[in-house]
Amino acid sequence: MGHSQRRRRRPSGPSQITATLAIPFVGEISGTWQPADAERSAAWELYLELVTRVSVEELDPEEGFLREALSSLYTFFDTTREILRRYGPDVAPPLAPGHVSFGVLAVTVLNRVLRPLLASWHPRLTAYESQRPEECDPVAWERGWEHAPALRAQLAEVRRTLVSLARTLQEVAGVSDLIDLPAPRSPGLGPIGAPPPGVSEGS
Repeated sequence: MGHSQRRRRRPSGPSQITATLAIPFVGEISGTWQPADAERSAAWELYLELVTRVSVEELDPEEGFLREALSSLYTFFDTTREILRRYGPDVAPPLAPGHVSFGVLAVTVLNRVLRPLLASWHPRLTAYESQRPEECDPVAWERGWEHAPALRAQLAEVRRTLVSLARTLQEVAGVSDLIDLPAPRSPGLGPIGAPPPGVSEGS
């Protein structure tokens, strides 16, 4: 072989953290998490799913598409179940009172956060979409829905829980922040704090 295969980094991270998740309209779940290696690997996979979806992006009133947000949550639901199946019992060991695991946090988010939202709003939005005249733009039609503000409010609540989950997974996986990434700088600009080209510091 022309080059040696790169070795995968062994999962690393804290041996123990305190995990707290706010559950919209219900309360919160919290406890001590002492992750095993399988949980660290599963945490990285679920973290990556979260940070690359619209589910952790803020949906401004005049931006975003409700259908896209719900579809993203649907696929995230299925992906989370697949991660749980793949890693098996190692991510859901028996726990002492006051402790949590990857399995506990993941299933709580699925059953207490995502399932109620999707079960309530998916059929309502689908019914409204079915009434759209053929000549009407789908985005304009969606934004004219009288229940759109209520759905956006609930999506915002769910987003706060998912961001909190992502932060917890980030800590357990021992990886960098992939949510609040720095904005790209325009070409031709110097280092942060330096004046634009052609402008002296004393001007």
